[in-house]
Amino acid sequence: MRRRRLLFSLLLVAVAGLGTAATPSQPSAAAPAPLDRVVPAPASVRPGGDPYAIGDRTLIRVPDGSGEAKRIAGHLAGMLRPATGFRLPVTTKDGRDGIVLRLGGAGTRGLGAEGYRLSVGGRGVTISAGRPAGLFHGVQTLRQLLPAALEKGTGQPGPGGPPSGGWGRIAGGTIADSPRYAYRGAMLDVSRHFFTVEQVKRYIDQLAMYKINKLHLHLSDDQGWRIAVDSWPRLATYGGSTQVGGGKGGHYTKDDYREILRYAADRYLTVVPEIDMPGHTNAALASYAELNCNGQAPPLYTGTNVGFSSLCVPKKVTYDFIDDVIREIAALTPGRYLHIGGDEAHSTSHEDYVAFMDKVQPVVAKYGKKVIGWHQLTGARPAEGAVAQYWGHDATSAAERKQVADAARKGTGLILSPADRAYLDMKYDKDTPLGLHWAGYVGVQRSYDWDPGTHLEGAPEEAIRGVEAPLWTETLATSAHLEYMAFPRLPGIAELGWSPADAHDWSSYRERLAAQGPRWDAMGLGYYRSPEVPWSAR
Repeated sequence: MRRRRLLFSLLLVAVAGLGTAATPSQPSAAAPAPLDRVVPAPASVRPGGDPYAIGDRTLIRVPDGSGEAKRIAGHLAGMLRPATGFRLPVTTKDGRDGIVLRLGGAGTRGLGAEGYRLSVGGRGVTISAGRPAGLFHGVQTLRQLLPAALEKGTGQPGPGGPPSGGWGRIAGGTIADSPRYAYRGAMLDVSRHFFTVEQVKRYIDQLAMYKINKLHLHLSDDQGWRIAVDSWPRLATYGGSTQVGGGKGGHYTKDDYREILRYAADRYLTVVPEIDMPGHTNAALASYAELNCNGQAPPLYTGTNVGFSSLCVPKKVTYDFIDDVIREIAALTPGRYLHIGGDEAHSTSHEDYVAFMDKVQPVVAKYGKKVIGWHQLTGARPAEGAVAQYWGHDATSAAERKQVADAARKGTGLILSPADRAYLDMKYDKDTPLGLHWAGYVGVQRSYDWDPGTHLEGAPEEAIRGVEAPLWTETLATSAHLEYMAFPRLPGIAELGWSPADAHDWSSYRERLAAQGPRWDAMGLGYYRSPEVPWSAR
């Protein structure tokens, strides 16, 4: 009888084991991700204590009840609910259990406008920040500490409903984090190829994951004018009617542009609009004959050459045009910066270029904005408070580099976008089917392995405002193209802008970057699986 009972007990154990093996594994069963396995690398990590698992009784608490904090809590709940199957109600009742989003308090001193503190214990997770942007960035860190299955946006627990033991254990400990630089940008060229509002929103969501806080939109170029200007309507309707290769192009109405601004602001990105001038202006010149020195409009252009176009510097109508354009775009744009381009003005004499910038920069100031220009602006007379965006590379002359560094020593701010490091449209290697390679091939390590604080010899570190990753679109026409060229390099530029200099280490970064792969797979993001990164098998 005892033998029968023993055999029966063993049989039950075996059946139970088989049942467990046959059930899809739950995210809560996996070991929690270490707190330091996130991108960008946090400023400070102190692991320890019990992990926390999100459960069917978890609340998302917003004790101060502010509108922005509640909106961030709603954003978090919207990410978690589809994956977990839990209700996760948002409440303004205080408490130490669940997920607490707390604005203000003694623990937030020294975190600045974008920093946060994330504390995890057995009863819950608390994200504290002095400002709403910090709360949002803390939520992005929490997101990376949860299973990649979160990104599928569908119910992950399986047919039996939410797991009773919780979902997605989060490792115990504390992260205290704030950015190295205030300007951490990404540029999207919507002029060479036009991208719709929904495509721009998709890119914004990807940028926000890695704490990028500026979206630079390149809104005009030889191939297309992409923003409606009421006082010069043919800029958009005619100048925006084509693109590289002769496609139909497109443009943003003012309501479209406002929607991009709103969507970006909800994710704590500020839009920096760029109207390139005096060169890269064929779309404008084709739209209005009077902007040309000879009074004759050139045809629309769908090629990829640069440097052949210029506004007519001596003409008064040129500055009436510029005043109208800047006035209308500045009125729409809440951010402090307006980018005036200024690069590759090969058809404008040096004297005309200097005279042009002397007239245009005060117009930007008149409408309440600060000037950003490509680094050729330093060959003119940068206005007080102006920022130059350096895009030089290894082949840039020593004289040109010195010119930029000298301007920085005199007070001009710098954004670092070296083309052979930060340009996301550069090919990874000779076999990359998209992109260009005039600045060389830019692999993942090369894109990551530089220091913005010391990159430009002679430029004082205090002049560096931050970094930006431009994505030019001569060869890129779809969201899939953008994602293939941006990922996995974009997160590295984001880390250079956010993380302290002493956190910079390729060997550890490549491991943390590899951990992003399953997350991107779950999102349906088509990234380049660089052989430099130890990706997990699919």
